[in-house]
Amino acid sequence: MTKVLKFGGSSVADATAISRVLDIVEAEARDGKIILVLSAISGCTDALLSGEENALEKIHSRHLRIIGRLFTGEQKDAAEKDFEGLFVAMKAAPESERVTFGEIFSTTILARKLSCEGFRTVWTDSRKCIVKGDIPLTYSRIREAVADDADIYVAPGFIASTPDGIPTTLGRGGSDYSAALYAAAIGADSLEIWTDVPGIMTANPKKAGAARTIPLMSYSAALRMADGGAKVLYPPTVVPARDAGIGFRILNTFDPSAGGTLVSGEDSVPGWIGVADREDGLITLVGGGLEDPASAVDRVLSALRHSGIQPLSITPIEKDLTLQVSPSVIPEAVKTIHREFFESAPVRNIRIFIAGAGAVASALLETINKSASQIAERTGKRLVVCGIASSKLSLVEKGGLDPSTAISALAEKGDSLPFVEKVLKEESEGAFFVDCTDSHTIYSDYERLLESGFGVVSSNRRSFAVPFVNYAAIRAASLRSGSPLRYETTVGAALPVLESISRSANASDEIVSIEAVVSCTLNRILSEYRGDESFSSLVLKASRDGITEPDPRVDLGGGDALRKLLILAREAGIALEASDVAIEPVTGGSLDGLSIEEVFTALEEREEYFAGLYHSAAEKGLKLRFTASLERSADQGYVAAIRLKAVDQRHPAYHLRGTENAIIIRSAFHPYPLVISGAGEGAGEAASSLLNDILK
Repeated sequence: MTKVLKFGGSSVADATAISRVLDIVEAEARDGKIILVLSAISGCTDALLSGEENALEKIHSRHLRIIGRLFTGEQKDAAEKDFEGLFVAMKAAPESERVTFGEIFSTTILARKLSCEGFRTVWTDSRKCIVKGDIPLTYSRIREAVADDADIYVAPGFIASTPDGIPTTLGRGGSDYSAALYAAAIGADSLEIWTDVPGIMTANPKKAGAARTIPLMSYSAALRMADGGAKVLYPPTVVPARDAGIGFRILNTFDPSAGGTLVSGEDSVPGWIGVADREDGLITLVGGGLEDPASAVDRVLSALRHSGIQPLSITPIEKDLTLQVSPSVIPEAVKTIHREFFESAPVRNIRIFIAGAGAVASALLETINKSASQIAERTGKRLVVCGIASSKLSLVEKGGLDPSTAISALAEKGDSLPFVEKVLKEESEGAFFVDCTDSHTIYSDYERLLESGFGVVSSNRRSFAVPFVNYAAIRAASLRSGSPLRYETTVGAALPVLESISRSANASDEIVSIEAVVSCTLNRILSEYRGDESFSSLVLKASRDGITEPDPRVDLGGGDALRKLLILAREAGIALEASDVAIEPVTGGSLDGLSIEEVFTALEEREEYFAGLYHSAAEKGLKLRFTASLERSADQGYVAAIRLKAVDQRHPAYHLRGTENAIIIRSAFHPYPLVISGAGEGAGEAASSLLNDILK
């Protein structure tokens, strides 16, 4: 059996490191012939290239120290004499050839030491064996050079000769290539490349701390990792080994028992292999051959977006995916991509108890059912629905409910016992009470839930438009217990409105004003109203579509907008009460005391009033919007109002359609307003926002 072993510069950096190499080589030599290929000691090549006298003197001293540690007596004297002769020859050599002496220094020392240990050792001059650019001649000369009956042949890596016989090198990292040439030339049984890392890793561990060794990979994948910038392997190394059908293993000199990476065979490993990067900003996600790179594009873009990184380009190329980023963000980009594709977060259960069985609860259950596995993979959180309740029935299952059948299970197995009382008997750690109701009173249970350790996530805006003292008590319970309280969905559905306001408030950035078009009902009606179809008929249509409150006067009178304005103000740290808000109903007067049917009759009777408002605004190129506003006043604190407002094309609310919302926030620190706009209504949007609050 013939083995080729290559050791890098860090593996022969000093006498201690060389002793490790000797242990490995001597153990391997018991099983057959060894060809030992060595690099120069670490730092030697750079010193020889610099030519500086001080650097050369340091290299001289380091080699003598190594000899002094490895040899004694006459052996030490002979080793020193040989080295001094080589050092003089190096200094006398043409400048272009000096760099070739680093490997000659290290290999002559190791060859002498192995001979002293009793091994039949032959030092083999790679300058006479490896002809740069001529593989057939190289292979022929190597076979001739290792034909003797020796135990160990010691050959310098990195160095070679030109076809004219002039000493040259194979390039930085070329010792790996030297070893592969020796192995291919003699048809070695194995090739081992020993270095200071545990093999080829899924990423540079300096950039992705969770990088791990790849135990098995193909020649092709190894070559693509190396070409992509992985520095463990010199790219040309792969070709001779592959062509000769010799698998090679990359091992760690400092941890010989570790398995390292075996490179052999063809692409057949499912999934992704690793992430390689280059200093110029090119990052390569290397595939195993069974994955479609195009399918990974969205995952990469999404992961980078969450890290605040915008790639300059992204391109699927055969089995791989390459992307170009700014060099300054390479470490974060590599870390992000590695986390997305190669790190499995420990999965923990997030238990959910859902109050409500209407449209929002149904959408939330549907989203969980479709996305649970993906969420677990991406976040390490497994969503388990452990309870659900309607206004009449409640059901709690410790083992969890199937999200797709939870509502039907509630109808079949639910009872009339109070849901909150059932929930409070359950383990609270990692659990959320999710309020998808429109209840006027459920807020009174929030404090107990929070104090017991349950997180509370709510889409119920009524719960946060209660008198300020009750609102403050809920917030205080969350702060005392450390239990999360999240209600982003209460204003703007999936729009990040409250988060934006609270971020400013928490940073002491005083809110100067808030202007919000947040009544989905009225925005739809006003954006559709042209005077050709009566205002009353549009309200009736919205009511039948389930857009309005059961009593449309709540919307028309500003009740829904009021709740949202109170929440916005309180999130900004302003103790606004309902009585502080001046409201001008859209109807132009009170509709109190009427039945629902009489409300629509009364609206029809006021059609001339509505048409007048519309035409007056339209003639000026304006559009009517129902706005809720809060503005800082020099002498009155904050002034709050809800009323119709005619806005021009420069206003962010001018182009709103349907149930879209727009919130304009002005703060003391920022000269330009923050405008947040988009879909403000919909069960799917609300469910998405609730899910985000649960997973924060």
